[in-house]
Amino acid sequence: MPEYAPTLQLIGVAVLAAAAVVWTVVLLRLLGRTGLQAPARRIPPPLPALPRQTRVGPPLESVELTPAEQDAFAGLVRQLAGG
Repeated sequence: MPEYAPTLQLIGVAVLAAAAVVWTVVLLRLLGRTGLQAPARRIPPPLPALPRQTRVGPPLESVELTPAEQDAFAGLVRQLAGG
């Protein structure tokens, strides 16, 4: 026993070490009992009162820019980029 450590301090270290071992054993047993598998994801059934949703959105829209508009947009991008 080290001379610089009081007896109560050594007992406290021993109790904490024993508690850590017991906690680890209990945790490992609980994890082993329940298993480490992730729960299977279930898709919940749709609610009957709500109408069925479609996954189709509106068609994509695009607009052709004139060469002057393209140049103006490029200038804006350069200005915002700081160059």
